[in-house]
Amino acid sequence: MSEIDKSRFARLLKPRSIVVFGGAGARYAIVESQKLGFDGEIWAVHPTHTEMAGVKCYPSIADLPGVPDAAYVAVNADAAMSIVGQLNEIGCGGAVLYASGFAEVGDEGAERQRLLVERAGSMPMIGPNCYGVLNCLDKAVLWPDQHGSQAVDKGVAVITQSGNIGLNITMQRRGLPLAFMFTMGNQANVGVADVMDALLDDPRITAIGLHIEGLSDIHHFDAVCRRALEKRIPVVAAKNGRSEAAAKIAMSHTSSLTGSDKLFDALFKRLGIARVDTLEELIETLKLVAIAGPLQGNKVASMSCSGGEAGVMADLIERHDLTFPAMTAEHQARVRETLSEYVVVENPLDYHTFIWGDEARKTATFSAMMSAGYDATMLLLDWPSFADADPAPWDAAMHGLINASRATGHQGVLLASLPECLPQSAIDTCVQAGVVPMIGLDTCLRALSAAYQIGLKHQQPAPLALLRSAPFADEPAGRNIDEYRGKQALAGYGLQIPAGELVSHADDAVRCAERIGYPVVIKAVSDTIVHKTEQGAVQLFLQSADDVREAISRMAHLSDAFLVEQMLTETVGELLIGVTRDQQFGPSLVIGSGGIMVELLKDSATLLLPTTETEVRTAISGLKMSPLLTGFRGKQRGDIEACVSAVMAVAEYAGQLRNTLLELDINPLLVAPEGLGAYAADTYIRICEE
Repeated sequence: MSEIDKSRFARLLKPRSIVVFGGAGARYAIVESQKLGFDGEIWAVHPTHTEMAGVKCYPSIADLPGVPDAAYVAVNADAAMSIVGQLNEIGCGGAVLYASGFAEVGDEGAERQRLLVERAGSMPMIGPNCYGVLNCLDKAVLWPDQHGSQAVDKGVAVITQSGNIGLNITMQRRGLPLAFMFTMGNQANVGVADVMDALLDDPRITAIGLHIEGLSDIHHFDAVCRRALEKRIPVVAAKNGRSEAAAKIAMSHTSSLTGSDKLFDALFKRLGIARVDTLEELIETLKLVAIAGPLQGNKVASMSCSGGEAGVMADLIERHDLTFPAMTAEHQARVRETLSEYVVVENPLDYHTFIWGDEARKTATFSAMMSAGYDATMLLLDWPSFADADPAPWDAAMHGLINASRATGHQGVLLASLPECLPQSAIDTCVQAGVVPMIGLDTCLRALSAAYQIGLKHQQPAPLALLRSAPFADEPAGRNIDEYRGKQALAGYGLQIPAGELVSHADDAVRCAERIGYPVVIKAVSDTIVHKTEQGAVQLFLQSADDVREAISRMAHLSDAFLVEQMLTETVGELLIGVTRDQQFGPSLVIGSGGIMVELLKDSATLLLPTTETEVRTAISGLKMSPLLTGFRGKQRGDIEACVSAVMAVAEYAGQLRNTLLELDINPLLVAPEGLGAYAADTYIRICEE
């Protein structure tokens, strides 16, 4: 596939001239561009028509009065292929292909798409088989239908792989300032990352929203999103595919925990991308970060005239990375001065109805509340929606919040619990004033939490580029490395392993056990033994020479090599460290509860490589079992720094073997008391066949 010409792409994204091809779809592109206010040239090409929606039709591309910056191609597949070739030859900026009948219809269509890309050369194409592109900044509508968008000076770009979802988002009336809508279709020569990369050069873009099913080039996406981090442009993503039903179950415990969706979660977290689950969350989060920007902290306040609402908010916030900080006595006094003596002043604040309908008093109360400098202050307010309702008291409350936000310089959020209870006039007024109009109590808190996580990432250096590994077959041939050789290899990277020796006879085993000191553990060593306990290949807590001889006798049918190791008895907890290698993502790390807890609790965190000690430490502290390592109920603390070192040793090993390592599983990593280390008790490694 040819590299697209970025200068041509820039013309497509900010066109001064548009040409359309086709019938009804092309007519819509003309009419909607004119309606939105496009002031450049619009041309149409049609073999029989002389005019379309008031625009002159030219019989062929050769007859055009100039070279177009953007083309909208709404014709059949065969005609589209011819048109794309001609547009490329004359130097058109780029094309948006509504045309279908390409890779989405099977092998014949895939070959047609290959020829289409060949004919496009370096000319960028959005599609084929896409709905189109809406450009509300430059008022260019390359779109075959009605839409709900309006012209804006700056705002959010949304990129989706679904035309209908894109269309639905354009019709939102929630206050999202939509600057671009891209529906990507087949992504023949322009992918999601290409569009994002180009948008990052446009200072009018305040945030980027993604609705995707998958990505064809993870490393390109990684590079572009690291650039977004450096430019402090928030990215919010809704990705289909939370289910792991189709994930392959591989041999080690680790593979049962990681799947493509967990890897996407890890990638998004690494890149500071806020992942959401619904279109409602996508719109509300994008709106928040577009208007208010990412939060610099997680301290929020809530105000309402209802104790019930205050209680609901207090409960809901427990699910999120946000806090309702307690008010100081001085702050309480400032707020109390503006209210009745019967009001209990706390956060969340139930200010009662004593000041209802009084804009001046509300301004005073809200200003006093916001004077504490919260990262965001919410006012819960649901307007009556029936026909003869009087909105004046609710309008007064809204203006009180706007006034207070301006007076204090702090961010106000107007929050309605139901969409029908937030009128369009209030949404428009708030957006213009820089107050964020939000819908849905829990959705708002999710959005605020996401904005806080984005803000944290924006305060940190961008991560290193994602590690690349060589491609491999879907079912790669592999071989196991036996436990002894695996442990020795990992020890070379700094992993702590119990004292031990490899022996072949019972007498040698006894002598080794006596050198190490009882109790000991003995394991049968073979590259065909994976789950030792199930196969009877491990004997624990051996206390004497007779125990050792008996253990060797029991396992003699499994192997002629045995690992005699120190039995570690003084431990605080157990961890798992695993590595799997994915075709798209390369090697990834899993850190989780060890022993049988790995499958029982599903307690794990996934990290992509390369990683850092800070990321590893954070992952360990986020595990459900982490209290066991930090002195649960007065017990000894575990050696957490030794755990971090162990994970980093495995990460280094995985990085060095990134082209051959298929799976690695350390389970358990035995965590000794603080200062005494963390030791790999069992290791499984599988690598590609040479």
